[in-house]
Amino acid sequence: MAGTNSERELLTEGPAIILAFPQLGENIGMVARAMANFGLSELRLVNPRDGWPSEKARSAASRADHVIDNAKLYGSLEEAIADLNFVYATTARDRDGYKPVRSPIVAARELRNRFTAGQATGIIFGRERTGLTNEEVSLADEIVTFPVNPAFASLNLAQAVLLMSYEWMKTGMGSEEETSFQAIAQHPATKEQLQGLVDHLEEALDARNYFRPADKKPKLMENLRAVLTRPSFTESEIQVLRGVVSSLDRFTRENPRGSAAPALSRKALGGCEDD
Repeated sequence: MAGTNSERELLTEGPAIILAFPQLGENIGMVARAMANFGLSELRLVNPRDGWPSEKARSAASRADHVIDNAKLYGSLEEAIADLNFVYATTARDRDGYKPVRSPIVAARELRNRFTAGQATGIIFGRERTGLTNEEVSLADEIVTFPVNPAFASLNLAQAVLLMSYEWMKTGMGSEEETSFQAIAQHPATKEQLQGLVDHLEEALDARNYFRPADKKPKLMENLRAVLTRPSFTESEIQVLRGVVSSLDRFTRENPRGSAAPALSRKALGGCEDD
């Protein structure tokens, strides 16, 4: 699968993801995939409607087998959170009550702080269709809700898990600008290399009688030079562009690169063309 690399460190830490009464195995699998994307691995399932284990879940998990294989099954939400020190309940609806309501990033930072302090934490997600009941929300310490379109606030179960998992991952990064890999270092092209490209193009275009009428050539070259100097090319990019020009100069559509040498015409060989 694109993006997986068995040779790199597999992150498996953070809060438990608790799915209260999930319905479809496919949704559980997509939750597992979202968790694995961002380093979470502890999945707790409360009475999944279609039973467990689930091959549909495994298939939808797209090789997040370490999450699926270690998923724990519980008979009630109370049992699923019994050993945890701090729990968030997710909801998109206004709730009556006195529990603090946090944004995902604030909640993720709190979870990171508690994780670092050695506490066991979790995030509860409700049913696909109806979410969590007020009674189930009351079992949590605090509420986390997402900044979504108020007129269309319903989130797919896996989407909700992915958003929280992403915020969790961000709290463990050195900075918000950090990425998992960097672009290969490139050396800016010298002015000599850039002028070489311009000269190469000019010669190739001259050979094809591109500059017509001739008195417009200075302006056309000025425009061409302006286009080529704008992007701040690297050395390797200059090499690529010159390779393209060389290929266009040497090969035609009728005789592309890799084809046999073009046959000489019968006229060039001193023969006669067919009538």
